[in-house]
Amino acid sequence: MKNYLFILLFLSLFFNCQDVIDVDVPTAAPKLVIEASINWLDGSLGNNQEIKLSLTSPFYENEIPPANNATVTVTDSNGTIFNFIEDGNTGIYKTTTFTPSIDEVYDLTINYNNETYTATEKLRSTVPFDYVEQKNDGGFSGNEVEIKAYFTDPENEENYYFFELDSPTEINPVIDASDDVFFDGNQIFAFFSSEDLKPEDELTIKIMGSSKQFYEYIFLLLQQTEPDDGPFQVQPATVRGNCINETNPDNFPLGFFRVSQVYELVYSIE
Repeated sequence: MKNYLFILLFLSLFFNCQDVIDVDVPTAAPKLVIEASINWLDGSLGNNQEIKLSLTSPFYENEIPPANNATVTVTDSNGTIFNFIEDGNTGIYKTTTFTPSIDEVYDLTINYNNETYTATEKLRSTVPFDYVEQKNDGGFSGNEVEIKAYFTDPENEENYYFFELDSPTEINPVIDASDDVFFDGNQIFAFFSSEDLKPEDELTIKIMGSSKQFYEYIFLLLQQTEPDDGPFQVQPATVRGNCINETNPDNFPLGFFRVSQVYELVYSIE
């Protein structure tokens, strides 16, 4: 009889929990999101570049609205202006005339919705990869493929690095950032592992120069996107980039303006 009463009580609780609860999610005016990564791939002219502008959207929206009809320019220290023209209504603004130069300072200017956004960044150099090392019995379980892409950090220089890896086992690129505080002047490696990699899978690994500010920006973003430690995890805070709203500082944009030299390595899994 006790078991029967327990089952009835359980069923009662179960069915009483089927009510739909409407959650009032706070809304805010859309903010401009700036994805302005100017990458000069080693061996290329670097003339073709693009900047993506979009808007924040409500929590339950699946689509990211583009920011259309903006005026986008990048200017170097000599006063040369590179105009980025929108490709249709995509929010992607392109140029074919950009001229990259190591240590050159570039100013980004965006005029959108009667407000002016600006950012300044220097084109940071980087180093190429030396070689790649593969281990097929990595990880705690011994069934992961581990990849180490080695590079040599210049001695007696303060360097910051940004890494991006494209893998057929990942939906989005894997990113990471590092400074050289603990390996100045030494050979070190970028690391990636996966139990889903198979022979002949191709990985594209990029190493990019980074400013200290961009390194700190990415470091904070990566911290906030790591798995939660439990139900009482602190909610993510807004991470501010280097872009400023000159017209209305309170309506600050999201995103970052970065200008980097890039070395790329394509590796086939053995």
